Amino acid sequence: MSIPKPTLPKGTRDFGPLQMVRRNYILDTIKATFQLFGYEQLETPAMENLSTLTGKYGDEGDQLLFKILNSGDFMKKVEEADVLAGSPAVLSKIAEKGLRYDLTVPFARFVVMNRNELNFPFKRFQIQPVWRADRPQRGRYREFYQCDADVVGTDSLICEAEIILMIKKVFAQLKLSDYSIKVNNRKILTGIAEVIGATGKEGELCVAIDKLDKIGWEKVKAELEEKGFSSESQEKLTPVTAILGSNSEKLNQLRQFLNPSEIGLKGIDELETVLGFLHALGADENQVDVDVLLARGLSYYTGAIFEVKVHNVSIGSVSGGGRYDNLTGVFGLEGVSGVGFSFGVDRLYDVLEELDLFPKTQLTGTKVMICYFDEAGQKFGLEILSALRDRGISAEIYPDLAKIKKQFNYADKKAVPYVVVLGSDELQQRKLTLKNMTSGEQQLMRLDELIALLS
Repeated sequence: MSIPKPTLPKGTRDFGPLQMVRRNYILDTIKATFQLFGYEQLETPAMENLSTLTGKYGDEGDQLLFKILNSGDFMKKVEEADVLAGSPAVLSKIAEKGLRYDLTVPFARFVVMNRNELNFPFKRFQIQPVWRADRPQRGRYREFYQCDADVVGTDSLICEAEIILMIKKVFAQLKLSDYSIKVNNRKILTGIAEVIGATGKEGELCVAIDKLDKIGWEKVKAELEEKGFSSESQEKLTPVTAILGSNSEKLNQLRQFLNPSEIGLKGIDELETVLGFLHALGADENQVDVDVLLARGLSYYTGAIFEVKVHNVSIGSVSGGGRYDNLTGVFGLEGVSGVGFSFGVDRLYDVLEELDLFPKTQLTGTKVMICYFDEAGQKFGLEILSALRDRGISAEIYPDLAKIKKQFNYADKKAVPYVVVLGSDELQQRKLTLKNMTSGEQQLMRLDELIALLS
């Protein structure tokens, strides 16, 4: 009987050493930035009670939850009537837990459970995998990492300005310069719907307007008509699609348009305040683009909305977020306002790979490898190895007595930049030969000279 070849579940991936070095480069950059801005790290369990997860993501989201069967005989509580009643009745008897779908709902649960111990405003970041029973396709996986940062317990718009600053800092360190941080405010979208005589229909309005770049104004108007927007509403909307200029020019044009809408004007005031804080923090508006038609997470966000796009790559947005008024309301704690955003780590990886921006030096783990010809060389090599590691220099020794060519091939495949060679001459002089694997240059030196060179 042949043994079947091992495979991975669809929508999951292995990350080899090269991918891990690159992923850690991205994650370490993001983590250091979050910590610089006073965010504290949080981790929550991979699994949550299904009662915590269900009903938080809509019917479609509930279908995408991975459920975990109860341990032991998971069918023992199921009766014939449950089977006849259908899968919901059976599910409640066989599964009490599920894998987390995002990091936001577990965060809300954590805040509610620990509200008496937390120091508000509470700034947290979380970098962990999430699971969705989605149909796998390019760029969409069933297991992927999210990288969230949120501040809860404050309405201050300084938090929004700092989010823009954090995005700028991370992108500068990743050597990304050609990108836009698109910003808008949910109140502006509500105001636009009010002014064109379609109060309460901003959801449908924004779904249609969001396609403006792809399908053009005429087709957007046709879609609005299908959704019950009058021709008068469509005509009133036309000036908004033509708003251009600098951020302040756009907001001035929008202020005139939204003059009849109190909530719309409040949205403009909030955006102007955020940009003012940005300048007070010593930053400019480069890469910051007020996009009055940006719409995301309409059922969730109540204030600022962010979306970050890198230009001239095949990937869509790589980061997004916004202000919400009631994160913890689903768990019975009303009125905890906050603002948050997340980086799409997998998408950032693809962007850096496409633009060839991963640092070459980042790809080497071992800095120096020790090669030798015989047991005496191996013994001397072990002394050198310990001395290097004591000084914090990543080093390894080839473990087997093997031909020197085989040892060099191993170092070459691991992209080790330096190799120490220990032959009979070196042992006699208690010195070593250091070979630069890139240039091929060799030099004889003492151990203390090697440590000084590599430190």
